[in-house]
Amino acid sequence: MDYQLIEYLTECLTPERKALFEKVLEQRTRYLTVVLEDIFQPQNASAVLRSVDCFGLQDLHVIENRNEFTVDREVAMGASKWLTVKKYQGQENNSLDAIRHLRQQGYRIVATTPHDGDTNLEDFDLAKGKAALFFGTELTGISDVVKREADEFLKIPMYGFTESFNISVSAAIILHYLTYKMHGDSNIDWSLTEEEKATIKLSWIKRTLKRSELLEERYNELKKEGKL
Repeated sequence: MDYQLIEYLTECLTPERKALFEKVLEQRTRYLTVVLEDIFQPQNASAVLRSVDCFGLQDLHVIENRNEFTVDREVAMGASKWLTVKKYQGQENNSLDAIRHLRQQGYRIVATTPHDGDTNLEDFDLAKGKAALFFGTELTGISDVVKREADEFLKIPMYGFTESFNISVSAAIILHYLTYKMHGDSNIDWSLTEEEKATIKLSWIKRTLKRSELLEERYNELKKEGKL
């Protein structure tokens, strides 16, 4: 990581933007992450993306088996600009590819479902370790692959006639409760590492500054000339 480059580019930001980046980075986490499997309605996908950013999660994982992930910019309100989005596509089984990748990163695979026998949201053991929360398609929910591979199942208690919430509502409810719980538990190490913060900050700066590639070229020239 070129910390000197980050410092150089940071000087091009307004004081307000610098302070905002630092404030948000201190609250960012990868302890929780969201996985969207084959979402086909742009409004729903975009609303989830917005919630992921609002509740301080950095990563969003998108599985494209049959449906392509598209963002409704009016709904997302620019949230994708600040998130790290990883897509799984083009493999024989994209869902299984995503599960393997997340397990390698130390995540529990947590499938969200409305069925009996699953763990109620209030009873979910957050301190047990990092969790990847899987949300399935609007009509059929998570796939059989995810159901078969999941380490745990999570549901929101419901008391009405309707079987489940809209996916974007479900994600918002779950993320609100779990991030509230996470921030209140001093035994959970949910913060980003300093290197993660630096990497994310650099990506934010590059997305914020106009013609940032020219600034980076200028930085490299100055460095070669020994002026930095």
